[in-house]
Amino acid sequence: MTPAGQLREEHQGILLMLRILEKVAAKLEAKEKVDLNHLDRIVEFLRVFADKCHHGKEEELLFPAMEKAGVPKDQGPIGVMLAEHQQGRGFIRGMARAVDQQKKGDPKALPSYAENARNYIALLTQHINKEDNVLFPMGEKVLSKKTQEELVEGFEKIEEERIGPGTHEEFHKLLHHLQEVYLK
Repeated sequence: MTPAGQLREEHQGILLMLRILEKVAAKLEAKEKVDLNHLDRIVEFLRVFADKCHHGKEEELLFPAMEKAGVPKDQGPIGVMLAEHQQGRGFIRGMARAVDQQKKGDPKALPSYAENARNYIALLTQHINKEDNVLFPMGEKVLSKKTQEELVEGFEKIEEERIGPGTHEEFHKLLHHLQEVYLK
């Protein structure tokens, strides 16, 4: 599999979580009960799978390889993606903060979770579209076959070192469970 193919596959899991998060946000806005553990686990998925692992692969390996191959970082698509990764981290921090505040009994916490979730969904949906349809095809054109093979190897190393063996599978179980709960 190519680096872009692997990242697109990971996007599918992230998009599924965004659909789940959409339902969760709607329930919170309707003041329906949502399992606090689910809110916590969604934040964990976004922090570890989407950001630490997936964005880590892009920021530490793919983007520098593309820049080396002539794709501009500043004032170019890579710079935009990096800025959006930072913006997304802010929304994830907001969701995490809301969970912590909810555990302490703050009645304003869940609306804050829903607001940050909505912002994150909007950001990541268009972000993934830009990567899948603009940035990744650009990378496939400018990166040599050898560089792409090295990227795939590097991606595997990041997965092993950052999230550890079996964590991907655990996140897929979580996705399946939350899908059953929220997307029936």
